[in-house]
Amino acid sequence: MIVAIPKETAELEKRVSITPEIAGKLIQKGLELRVESDAGLASNFLDAQYSETGATIEKDRKKLFSEADLVLAVQTPTDADLANMKQNSILVCFIWALQNADLVESLKTKGITALGMDAIPRISRAQNMDALSSMSSIAGYKASLLAANHLDKYFPMMMTAAGTIPPSKALILGAGVAGLQAIATCRKLGAVVEAYDVRPVVKEQVESLGAKFVEVPLEEENTETKGGYAKELSKDSQERQKHVIHEHVKKSDIVITTALIPGRPAPLLITKEMVADMKPGSVIVDLAAENGGNCELTVAGEVTVAHEVKIVGPLNLPSQLANHASMLYSKNMYALLNLLIKEDQPNFDFEDEILLNTTITHQGEIISPLLKPKES
Repeated sequence: MIVAIPKETAELEKRVSITPEIAGKLIQKGLELRVESDAGLASNFLDAQYSETGATIEKDRKKLFSEADLVLAVQTPTDADLANMKQNSILVCFIWALQNADLVESLKTKGITALGMDAIPRISRAQNMDALSSMSSIAGYKASLLAANHLDKYFPMMMTAAGTIPPSKALILGAGVAGLQAIATCRKLGAVVEAYDVRPVVKEQVESLGAKFVEVPLEEENTETKGGYAKELSKDSQERQKHVIHEHVKKSDIVITTALIPGRPAPLLITKEMVADMKPGSVIVDLAAENGGNCELTVAGEVTVAHEVKIVGPLNLPSQLANHASMLYSKNMYALLNLLIKEDQPNFDFEDEILLNTTITHQGEIISPLLKPKES
């Protein structure tokens, strides 16, 4: 099998799908690896490092795609790149199929087998393949550093000759992987941390990191999807949630929001009225900026100021730690390929829950249960 590692062309994308370490392991499995020239440069992996593993460096992008049996990428390649791929070739990358119906239809029509790194089920057997969790952890860490950078206060309590400075107060909204990493990082930096999530099951995890869990009584008994994500709340529960969050936002120096609902716009957690009640100089870092934002006043990709509060709407935070993000993503992808490739050939066993859910299209058909119409 000829395996292609293209250079990422999406704006702000510095990651590479396969690092030299994993390239060497794939070659040992009997695969022929072709790496586009400078594919790893933005994440500080050089062509020479790939060459040392036995990979071929390819300068012709069109040739790279047209001869590949398997393309491994971070973001979905361009329409021109997809047009150059062979029928029955395989693409593995982030696809976000629920939000990209036209892309899925195009992959199906072209006869490209596509596996979505964002579609790997959150089950224990797939933990080492879970790229969403890997990237979310990096985003939570980086969000805390962004908050510290924009805040004009210390995070920790400081005892000085001029007096004692109290610690900053941080509120983390959403205690998934990104939220938990944000809690841990803010705590390490010395802030006093509170966290809220609609899923009461995460309370123990929040408290184990030294943060206080903010509780809101909700109508729903079950607030978690099968995949471990938060469900959308009823109108009454949303109002209760807003009231409690408002009270805690007012007291916070830093608010980091991480709440997402798969296939839906990000839930609104912080209204403009809440922002107006915050202390001057407070900072909001909205990790849901790309999906519409958890804060009503977030502008994706920009740092704005409203009511003397800084609102940061970062895009593609994992790419800002491109070296380690690439290392983790590459290991996630290698774990998936170990399941998929048997004796140098792909084996699409759809009895396997991981392959069934991760495969979006195959042989001109839509495979993913998420995309198939529900039977009446």
